Amino acid sequence: MVSQVAGRSGYMTAFKAVTVLNAVSVLLQAVTAGQMMSGGGAGPHGIGAGAVHVLGLVLVVVAVLMWRPGRGAGWPALASLAVLLLGFVQSAIGGSGVVAVHVPLGMAIFGLSVWLLVWSWRR
Repeated sequence: MVSQVAGRSGYMTAFKAVTVLNAVSVLLQAVTAGQMMSGGGAGPHGIGAGAVHVLGLVLVVVAVLMWRPGRGAGWPALASLAVLLLGFVQSAIGGSGVVAVHVPLGMAIFGLSVWLLVWSWRR
């Protein structure tokens, strides 16, 4: 549940915007991964990883602001932190070529991102 303070303060609006950007960046990672597996270059996938990391950090910051000064729910901050940390693990695993772990972990990151997106827009 989002408090009235979080909703009026603009933190929730910022969280909604960042969840959209984050989910789109993670989705684009899936698209570029598919292109890479079909013989395309790894460049766009690597650049996209940087975007996922930056947006993951922004997601955590906005979720904490929504929670603490905004008096909103605290669990989105934890879920956002999970997205950020799993993204770093994903990058480390991706460089080693362990596709059997990289793909399911990417799906988990996408699932968390969509969960946050849907939750934020249902408010």
